[in-house]
Amino acid sequence: MRRWINTGKDRMSGSGAWGILALIAVWEIGVKVSGIKPYILPAPSRVLISLFQSFPLVMKHTRVTLYESLVGFMAAVVFSFVLALAMDSMPVLKRAMYPILIISQTIPIITVAPLIIIWFGYDLLPKVIIAALVCFFPIAVSFIGGLEAADREMYDLLRSMGASKFQIFRILKLPGAMPSLFSGLKIAAAYSIMGAVIGEWLGAKAGLGEFMRRSMHSFAVDKTFAAILVITLLSLGVFRVITFLEDNLMPWTRFSNIKNE
Repeated sequence: MRRWINTGKDRMSGSGAWGILALIAVWEIGVKVSGIKPYILPAPSRVLISLFQSFPLVMKHTRVTLYESLVGFMAAVVFSFVLALAMDSMPVLKRAMYPILIISQTIPIITVAPLIIIWFGYDLLPKVIIAALVCFFPIAVSFIGGLEAADREMYDLLRSMGASKFQIFRILKLPGAMPSLFSGLKIAAAYSIMGAVIGEWLGAKAGLGEFMRRSMHSFAVDKTFAAILVITLLSLGVFRVITFLEDNLMPWTRFSNIKNE
């Protein structure tokens, strides 16, 4: 059964890969046939050549962006974890804070980022803050929802047996909230790269966002596309890392999927 499921997933992945290759081929042929200027829309082959030629410089900027996004992501995880635990333990705090969390998402991060740059300068800190802000909401809301979804009958049973709040959290709430938490972590991990790039675009000394800004000002659109390619690969990479951790920290979900199939 498991082999059949893996085969099905491989087929789906293969179909997606062929679809991407077909899109790239259409892009390449369309640019060549139409004669579009490279400074407007470069062909994929030109983008790859530009990436290869600028590879050392791109990797230098990539390390900066990756570091900023990872620090911001970890800060968001810690803060989300603490806030979710506090809100779950104190219903009054939850009623006061939850609307604020929702309202905060109505403010586009691109409008707040310039203020953060003005307040904290052009060094590492503002990019970390922006990445943390982008990551915070999906992690916090997912974890809070997972803690809320704890089985009430099991909760009452543990209480009747004299379990403490910490024991109930460790035995019941945390394991039950893990699927929701990892759903938020996967979204936030991909967003963390975007948050760092937004901060760099608005003002930085290094990073993929700054590399893109310089490339755009020089009309080097091929280098801009090369940076977009690297950003996409980074986002997919951190997403896969979280998925790997999910599969290894929650092996029971794999058996659950097999059973459902």
